[in-house]
Amino acid sequence: MALLDLLGRRWSLRILWELREVALTSRALRAACDEASPTVLQTRLTELRTAGFIALADNGYALTPLGRELLENFLPLHRFAERWSRRAGT
Repeated sequence: MALLDLLGRRWSLRILWELREVALTSRALRAACDEASPTVLQTRLTELRTAGFIALADNGYALTPLGRELLENFLPLHRFAERWSRRAGT
């Protein structure tokens, strides 16, 4: 339940998604997250770092191996959502 609570918080999943291919600075993450509030963004970054999903690297925030594993587990859900969206016409 703790994992679902963390991932259900605003911007958590989006931050993980944006970091899936490349490390990003706080500023780049904020832009990628549709100008999320800097306070909320920093709170989520701290929470995700504490949970072990992201780490601060030389070139910004990056997924840890645990964070990559988490995203790998979410990819089937993402693919399902894309199929559902096409079928539902949304």
